[in-house]
Amino acid sequence: MDLPSKLLEKTVEHFESLPGVGRRTAMRYALQLLKLPPKVGEDFGESIKKLVTELGFCSICHNIADNDLCQVCSHPKRDQSTICVVEDLRDLLAIESTSQYFGVYHVLGGVISPMDGISPSDLHIESLVIRTNQPTINEVIFALPSTMEGDTTCFYLYKKLAASVVKITSLSRGVAVGNDLQYTDEVTLGRSILSRLPYESSFKTI
Repeated sequence: MDLPSKLLEKTVEHFESLPGVGRRTAMRYALQLLKLPPKVGEDFGESIKKLVTELGFCSICHNIADNDLCQVCSHPKRDQSTICVVEDLRDLLAIESTSQYFGVYHVLGGVISPMDGISPSDLHIESLVIRTNQPTINEVIFALPSTMEGDTTCFYLYKKLAASVVKITSLSRGVAVGNDLQYTDEVTLGRSILSRLPYESSFKTI
């Protein structure tokens, strides 16, 4: 059914384009916006505009950041000698929620997936290699999804970093095979971080 307003229709279409949002939910969101006081609605729209046009990425780890460095990299109490490699922001937030990790991160921006057209050159891998070659780095933790794509990416990274002198570890298999980190409960994920294993021995057992 055609909506009585083209502006409303356009807004519904935008909401509907988001993952997991159907037509009815998109309509509910749009109608809820109409109920907001004008100032609140304007602030809502302005925040989305700034999110798209002003939000940047950390120059070191590629995490989302308001400034040149993200809050983790710029934190004076974080262990700068330990790098945890994650797929994206969602996995970073999942690990942070465990309160069991105090190092820094490296956000790849995805995992290697030929089926989806994602190759190593599409990810932040070279900057990880450069970081790892710094004498201040002692350990690199692979915290990627326990999926075929995640394991492929871990193996590729291991080969790229094998020549370095840093310790390379991965999460213990408390994280179920086939699971994304963002859907793993905090206790299990926290224990997997604390009982991480040398990566070479972990992939031999897969």
